[in-house]
Amino acid sequence: MRIHHRRRGGYQKREQGPVYRANEAILVPEVRVIDEENKFLGVMPTSEALTTARERGYDLVEVSPKEVPPVCKLIDFGQFKYQKEKEMRVQKARAKKVDVKGIRLSVKMSQHDIDTRQNQAVEFLADGDKLKIEMMLRGREKEHGDLATKRIQAFLAQLEKTYPLIVEQPIARNGGNVSTIVGRKS
Repeated sequence: MRIHHRRRGGYQKREQGPVYRANEAILVPEVRVIDEENKFLGVMPTSEALTTARERGYDLVEVSPKEVPPVCKLIDFGQFKYQKEKEMRVQKARAKKVDVKGIRLSVKMSQHDIDTRQNQAVEFLADGDKLKIEMMLRGREKEHGDLATKRIQAFLAQLEKTYPLIVEQPIARNGGNVSTIVGRKS
């Protein structure tokens, strides 16, 4: 029986950073060489740089491939890769994922309920999240989309007193929903 990978969720690609070429994988004819003590050895043919690296017991690793000629360094390739992966993990841990939090309003909502939603919105903005403010219109309310728009604008005006806002998606009507997405200015 054949296993369908799509049904199981498929394959997950591992997140990879830049690919560094080392030793025989370096295909350019000339390279700039920096030794293990960060001293510039000069521009030399790749084969000569490779023999120099082997004599000293290191790998020849292309650290800056976009330069002309590329910059290569005499270092231990395994240790270099480990160091770069470690830096990527730290960078990924520091990156904050921004969520879009939803606030749902109603045309018939009392002032106390609006104040409660206001407090929630302020907390979400304080955490650095974006807000999707939406209002679902039911029945006869659909005829008065302008009231929903005014209600959302009033809600945003109240929020602006606490935090300056940037509008990611302007107030738009989509069928029976009126919504907008806002974020906090940095």
